[in-house]
Amino acid sequence: MTTHSNSPSDYRDGTNVAAVVSPGTAPVPKSHTDGLVHTAASTAPRWITVWLPLGCLLLLALFPLIAPLFDLGFYVSFVRRVLIYALAASSLNFILGYGGMVALGHAAFFGAGAYVVAMLSAQGQSQALVVWPVAMLVAGALALLIGAISLRTRGVYFIMITLAFAQMVFYLFISLRQYGGEDGINLSAPSTLPNLNLSNDTQFYYLVLGIVAASLWLMHCMVNSRFGRALQGIRENETRMQALGYPVLQIKLVAFVFAGALAGLAGALLANHNLFVSPSLMHWTASANLIIMVIVGGIGLRFGGVVGAAVMLLLEEFLRLYTEYWHLPMGVLLLVIVLFAPRGVAGVFLRRST
Repeated sequence: MTTHSNSPSDYRDGTNVAAVVSPGTAPVPKSHTDGLVHTAASTAPRWITVWLPLGCLLLLALFPLIAPLFDLGFYVSFVRRVLIYALAASSLNFILGYGGMVALGHAAFFGAGAYVVAMLSAQGQSQALVVWPVAMLVAGALALLIGAISLRTRGVYFIMITLAFAQMVFYLFISLRQYGGEDGINLSAPSTLPNLNLSNDTQFYYLVLGIVAASLWLMHCMVNSRFGRALQGIRENETRMQALGYPVLQIKLVAFVFAGALAGLAGALLANHNLFVSPSLMHWTASANLIIMVIVGGIGLRFGGVVGAAVMLLLEEFLRLYTEYWHLPMGVLLLVIVLFAPRGVAGVFLRRST
C-alpha cells in the first residue's frame, strides 16, 4: 500500500521539492515551503472542487424532507451512519493521505470516544456540550500517548506498534465488566442538547450533517495551511524536511492527535446513533475497515474518506439483501480498485475532469 500522491510535490514557481535539498547544497529557508502543491485536486476545475461538494451538501440537507415522500424514512438513519463513518475515515485520511502515517489502530480513538459517552451516561452525565468535548479530549490524549511512542518508528514498525496499542485498548475495555465487558453497554437515552431532541431522527441527522461538514472544512483549512504543507512535505521526504529545520516529530504528533480527537468525536456520534457501544469498535478489523474506506475513496484526496465510507456502506447494505457472504464481493471490489484505480473512486473523477 502506498501513501504517496501520484502528482509531484512542486512549488508554485515550478521548483520540485526533491530538488530543495540535494547533497552539497545549503538548506532552503522555511518560508520557501509555503507554496507546496501535492494533489490533483489543485488543478481540478472549480465545479469539481466547489460546486459539486456544495451540491452534495444541498442534497444531503434536503434528503430528510424528501425521503418520507418516497417511503424512504428508514434511510435517514442509514445516511446519518454513513456521515459518521465518513468523519472517522476522513480523520484517518488526514494522517494517512497527507502525513503518510499508515496507522492500523485508528479505531482505538473511534471506540474510546464512543465509550466515554456510554460511561458518562451510566454515571448520569448526558449533556452533549460536556460529554462530546470530553470524548474528544480522551481520544486526543490517547492519540498523544500512542503517537509519542509510535511516531519514533517508520514503515512496518509504525504499523505494528499502532496495531499493538489498539489491541491493548481493545482488551482493556473487554476487561471492564462494570461497563458490559465483551458484551458492550447500552445507552438508556441519547445525549441532550438545549433546544434539540436527539431522539428525533431528523434533528439528530441535521446535527450530524453540520458537525461533519464543519469538520471537513476544518481539515481542508489545515491541509492548505502552512502546517498542512509542512505535513505533506514530511510525507514526501521526511529527511529533507528535517534538514530544512522543521520539527518533524512535533508536526506529525500534532496531526496524529488532531485526527484522534476527530475520530473520538465520530465515536461519540456513533454511540448516540446506535445507543450501544461494544469493544468491537476498537478491534483491529475496525481499523482495517477505515483504511479500506480511505483506499476505496482515494488516499490524500479531500473527500476520499467521505466517498470511501459512502461506497463501502452502500455496497454492504445492498449486498446484504442478496447474500450473507457479502464480504467476498466486497473483497473483489477492493482488488479491482487497487489494480485499476489506485487513486480511488474520487481520484477517477478528478482524473477525468483534468
